Amino acid sequence: MTDTRALAPTTTRAGWRAWTALVALMLPVLLVSVDNTVLTFALPGIAADLAPTSAQQLWMIDAYSLVLAGLLVTAGSLGDRFGRRRMLLIGASGFGIVSVLAAFAPTAELLIAARAGLGVFGAMLMPSTLSLLRTIFTDRDQRRLALAVWASMFSAGAALGPILGGFILEHFWWGAVFLLAIPMLVPMLILVPLLVPESRDPRPGPVDLTSVALSMATMVPIVYGIKEIAVHGLSGTTAVLFAAGGGFGWLFVRRQLRLPVPMLDMALFRRPGFSGAVLVNLLSVTALVGFLYFVAQHLQLVVGLAPMIAGVMLLPGMAAMIVGGIGVVPIARRYSPRAVIPAALAFSVAGYVMVAWSGAHELGVLIAAFAVLGVGIGAAETVATELVLTRAEPEKAGAASAVSETAYEVGAVLGTSILGGILTWWYRATLDVPVGVPEELAFASRETLAGAMHAAETVGGVAGEALRQAAAVAFDGGVVVTSLIGAGLVVVAGVIAATTLGRHREVDRR
Repeated sequence: MTDTRALAPTTTRAGWRAWTALVALMLPVLLVSVDNTVLTFALPGIAADLAPTSAQQLWMIDAYSLVLAGLLVTAGSLGDRFGRRRMLLIGASGFGIVSVLAAFAPTAELLIAARAGLGVFGAMLMPSTLSLLRTIFTDRDQRRLALAVWASMFSAGAALGPILGGFILEHFWWGAVFLLAIPMLVPMLILVPLLVPESRDPRPGPVDLTSVALSMATMVPIVYGIKEIAVHGLSGTTAVLFAAGGGFGWLFVRRQLRLPVPMLDMALFRRPGFSGAVLVNLLSVTALVGFLYFVAQHLQLVVGLAPMIAGVMLLPGMAAMIVGGIGVVPIARRYSPRAVIPAALAFSVAGYVMVAWSGAHELGVLIAAFAVLGVGIGAAETVATELVLTRAEPEKAGAASAVSETAYEVGAVLGTSILGGILTWWYRATLDVPVGVPEELAFASRETLAGAMHAAETVGGVAGEALRQAAAVAFDGGVVVTSLIGAGLVVVAGVIAATTLGRHREVDRR
């Protein structure tokens, strides 16, 4: 008797139209990923122009990722109900408009608000891409390659952001980094309606506003608490914030378990390999974004490279991520993910250890470390993303996609909040402002590295040079500590992969 599964759409191989559609769907992936990190290279210019506090500087980066992560599951549910392609196009249009507003923001507060608005529309972009890819590529091998390209482009976009930012800042003002969304969105708005078929869940659940509110109420207090620790240290306020976030998270899970059609099916997390793969992605992105947070400032403010040159220094790492992400595909066909992912992450640990060992003083070591780290992150994320999707039924692809992308975005928030926060705390705790620096400039120096370098230039002379050296020493000391913590996070991800993922290749549920 013929196996009916052999007659399933998995036997249909995609043609040129599907691969061209993949190119179109890569544009929103690159856009959202680039926007996660592009701001890091613009921070010195923003700090000089808008004079943000250290907390505001962190919020400029995290407001985008925080809002996006909080709304991903909601946007995925709306896409299932109203059409994933339609949601993609709405998100792209709104993202372009708010990008223009961010480019011309006159104050730090308005820039933070614009970044939050970008997160709203970015959430509409991301859940659609993986769901649509699973619809377009029904052949398992082709879909595996398409997912590898997706994961590689997301990782590469994190590195491409500073490179594009460096090029733009070499010729324009800081607000121009937001305008790069326009040339990426225009071709997408043209190609997606022509090449990407509409896709909906045939049995969508209702939009539950209470679940939406609970998901946001879970994330905001926790991330804000991390920021408060970074700026002010442990306090009663931070304890209240963490307790509030944990409480709302418990209510969110409880509600999902009771709803007939939950916004997020919690049963997915009980499946072997699903939760482990999500955690691997979360910790990998945390380590990657944390690395980019300090390397961008080190190259510009400590080494003294121009933004464009600093961006070019990251090209080997970006290429390594792409090579690692796509090159792991044939390896993942033959070996278990519990072996492939830890082996890949060992490269990332080595990259962080290289930075900690050199103290970030040697430029060549820093560039090589990013390349080694990139190979591991790119390979691990490719395998983990495939596991997330293949462990869910096709009708739950939207929910699985939202969970996977939430892990990416939460990782981006934690990378800046935890690693960036620890770096900020170390810098402020160890900076020894030399005698001769006026009090107002000393205060600015303790707030941010950019503030210290600007103050050193203003003071000039022996005192200015002493301040510059003191700031560089304090910052690079924090880089060593942050690198060791980043290495520890990657080790944890490797242990999770080795202990939670199955011994054999995961079964494709399509």
